[in-house]
Amino acid sequence: MNPSKLLGMSPRRTAIIGGLMVTTGPLSLTLYGPALPSIVADLGTSDAGGKLTMSVYFAAFAISQLICGPLSDRFGRRWVGVAFFAIYVIGSLVCAMAASLEVLLLGRLLQGFGVSAGGALSRAMVRDQFVGMEAVRILTLVNLILTVTPAIAPTLGSLIMLAGSWHLMFTIMAGFGLAVITLLGFGARETLPETARVPLVPRTVLVNYATLLRAPDFLMPALLLALAFGGFYAFAALLPFILIEEIGLTPFQFAMALLAQTGSFIIGNLVAGRLAHKLDGAQLIVLGLILLGMGGLGFAIAPRLFPDSVFAVMAPVSLWMLALPAIGPSATVAAMARYGHIAGAAGAMTGFFQMGGGFIASLLAIALFPDAHAALVTVLPILAVLAIVTALLHRRSWAEQ
Repeated sequence: MNPSKLLGMSPRRTAIIGGLMVTTGPLSLTLYGPALPSIVADLGTSDAGGKLTMSVYFAAFAISQLICGPLSDRFGRRWVGVAFFAIYVIGSLVCAMAASLEVLLLGRLLQGFGVSAGGALSRAMVRDQFVGMEAVRILTLVNLILTVTPAIAPTLGSLIMLAGSWHLMFTIMAGFGLAVITLLGFGARETLPETARVPLVPRTVLVNYATLLRAPDFLMPALLLALAFGGFYAFAALLPFILIEEIGLTPFQFAMALLAQTGSFIIGNLVAGRLAHKLDGAQLIVLGLILLGMGGLGFAIAPRLFPDSVFAVMAPVSLWMLALPAIGPSATVAAMARYGHIAGAAGAMTGFFQMGGGFIASLLAIALFPDAHAALVTVLPILAVLAIVTALLHRRSWAEQ
């Protein structure tokens, strides 16, 4: 049998496997969101300690992608993914047994390190096989699959809280990680042929990353991803404290409120998938930036005027979630378009920016603001303005080339 026939996957299989890999990241955020106030109480820590579990996760996620990408360029996507998701499973079990904040932080660190493979490798697998608008359509389908977990995870988390302890949530995460390992081991095919693999030489890795960071055609779309998704991860960290502690929702009511977030993301992906057949990537990004700007304006105004209103919080969240499917795939494809020869490194650096935006945004929310409400109405509008400015600068630099 020709070994080349064992390489590569169909667009549908690539999207399904990539989507399930990527969805582990949001699962690790949204499943235990309803339990954050209980975790804070059980471990005897503060709200800042609870938010720190998010920031540690973001930091590990962002930085470890820079390790995962070059490893996958050298050894292939499949088995590097298996190794990293094994680390994720170990981290989930550490969290499940945590009796102190320090142990929980260690587990979240391992989780973030391992789950980084989902984003880095799914992007690289798409870039290995597809380019242009076909890649945009596949990444949009990946995003659509991604919506399934956030749709059910908050509700499942609330039901777990009604039935037992938050520790069980991390056991479920470990089970999901094992399912991804099984899928990679038995359902996936390698997308990177031996002849395209890059030697794992530290100097070469650093040169590749330096090349990406010096290239405006990579850097500007990556910054746009950082700002857009940084906003998403920022309000993911803040919403449990605003809706449960400040407004007074129960964990189950909180899960119901988040259906607006998930529903908007699903609708956004469906619309973006259809528009991807009619518009190019730049036009999709413009549409997304309009929605992002409206969301940022909503965050700046509505929660200040109606501080006890769930609608005043969730309406801007919904606009932001509608924007992400229009921005994410197109900006990712734009960032990686010229770097197929180092797709693992490019995918890793793209993910570093995306998760790094979440880390910085959540860290700023903890360090600079007295409460979650103040952070929400300040950080999100700033991120929206910066995203629009970044896109305008990128458009100008592209036009001058």
